[in-house]
Amino acid sequence: MDELNQKDPRTYAAIGAAMEVHNELGPGFLEAVYQEALEIELDIREIPHCSQPTVKIFYKDRQLKKFYIPDFICFGDLVVEIKAEKALSNVDESQVINTLKSTRHHTGLLINFGEPSLIYQRYVYGDS
Repeated sequence: MDELNQKDPRTYAAIGAAMEVHNELGPGFLEAVYQEALEIELDIREIPHCSQPTVKIFYKDRQLKKFYIPDFICFGDLVVEIKAEKALSNVDESQVINTLKSTRHHTGLLINFGEPSLIYQRYVYGDS
């Protein structure tokens, strides 16, 4: 964890906030509960974030009419997707990767509150 902190303190800060939410609530709630609790924890920690923003999607060099709504964007460009599942799936992972690719964001976090221990994965797409 110290190595992650040195390489990407923003990701480390977001994971720390998620860990606090998981420690406080534990598994078993709906995703919407974790969404609201994580927003409160991000506020407490003064981590800049936007909850469920509308994000442009691109195909090649063209902006699509459709848009994407991630759970959070932290620090202006860190996509954070949260889940409350017994286990993450390949579909969950693909969602984050495809989001990064199509929205032109470079770093994302997939966080699962549904397991006994908080599960998280950091993704980097393209040049950061």
